[in-house]
Amino acid sequence: MEITNLLLTVVKMVALVAWIYGLLWGLGRKPLWQKALTILLAFGIVQTAFLLKIGDNQVFTAFDQGLLFQACTMAMVAMGLNLIYGFNGQFSLAQWGFYGIGAYCAADITWRWNNGDPTGLLVVGIGVILGGIALMGVGRLLRLKRGVPVLSAFTFYLIAIVAAGLVAVLAGRALAPALTPLFGTSDVPGPLASAAMQQVVFGLSVICAGCFAAEVSFLFGLPVLTLGSDYFGIATLGFAIVVKTLLDNSDTLLPFPEMKGGRGMIGIPKLTTWIWAFVFLLAVIIIIRNFIRSSTGRATLSVREDEIAAKAMGINVAGSKLLAFVVGSFVAGLGGAVYAHYIGFLSPATFGFLPGFNPLIIVVFGGLGSMSGAIAASFGWVFFLEGFLRSLLGQLGTEAPTWRFVLYPLTLLLLMLLRPQGLLGTVEWGFMKADNFIKRLKGAPAGPAGSAPAEKGGA
Repeated sequence: MEITNLLLTVVKMVALVAWIYGLLWGLGRKPLWQKALTILLAFGIVQTAFLLKIGDNQVFTAFDQGLLFQACTMAMVAMGLNLIYGFNGQFSLAQWGFYGIGAYCAADITWRWNNGDPTGLLVVGIGVILGGIALMGVGRLLRLKRGVPVLSAFTFYLIAIVAAGLVAVLAGRALAPALTPLFGTSDVPGPLASAAMQQVVFGLSVICAGCFAAEVSFLFGLPVLTLGSDYFGIATLGFAIVVKTLLDNSDTLLPFPEMKGGRGMIGIPKLTTWIWAFVFLLAVIIIIRNFIRSSTGRATLSVREDEIAAKAMGINVAGSKLLAFVVGSFVAGLGGAVYAHYIGFLSPATFGFLPGFNPLIIVVFGGLGSMSGAIAASFGWVFFLEGFLRSLLGQLGTEAPTWRFVLYPLTLLLLMLLRPQGLLGTVEWGFMKADNFIKRLKGAPAGPAGSAPAEKGGA
């Protein structure tokens, strides 16, 4: 067996976890220049590893780079689920469905753009903007009257979203003919067909995909979050199955023949690079961290601990649940969009029932309620399952790699028996740690986090 390759895989796993620790530690420094330096170093170290060679062997092979992109997208999905489940206490199995929605939405935008059709970007872009305005408008109107039943509110929101969608489709089709000539021809490409414009459209498609997934999650979560925890989990599982079924029939039930249904969508431009993956991962880390450390995030945590006590303190329990669900789904949509443009091919089987448990397992591995654990476990999971175990078992026979799906659950079972709180538990690294709350008393010395200064004359 090629022991050297296996040892190198283990070294890469350890190095990436250390890289994550260093990134979070540097982001947690107070001076702005230290944060900026950390970001540049973190990006540069991995980029250098892509280019570095030892003899004739590349340090990070093309296979390793693919695993790294997959780990970045999985970290986004896992952090979103950790917000919903670990911090808000809502057991959700819909995260993989929103991951698939984001992937197909962004892929369709860039596929159409590469084929000289701006309709995808126009319709989705206008749609998410109008949809957001419609949701906020209906929300303001509903707040004028108390006691509106949830299903009635859902009906108003649904009508507003459908109307916004119809307007977006009509506006997109009306504006598309004005932009189409700017693509030029295959012999003389126009300004909209340039490589720089493709990168701009890719960035916009990822953001639009995240917003689209968030708006879908709002409509789905509004009535479903009123259910109890177990029933909510079953409902989210049903949602994930519905998404998978729609993707299987996207070329017949839905007006998207380019997605090719169960055969899989091909021809997706591979626009995901390390800089894009790093930028979106960093953005998700900042979004989730700042959300959790805000007053809104603390309200979210209180809902997890005791809904009755939170409601007694004046916290909008339903609103906190819905907000956490929407934010978690938004980052899942971002992750799906980045994944689609790294792999270049989308199959509905990727977003099926069994793969949908992957982010849940990662969150449990890393530790419920630990953002650092979710990130570290995502990188370790991808490189251990798809890298180390696949390489190790692949040397034992052609069918042996499938045994990794047996060894992995056994590893999870042992972890639950020996360390049920996960690898990191509730431990956070660097930037993810809670700020020190110090008594703002004149002349009071800065004590440890959460401690009050001792009174004069006290023991």
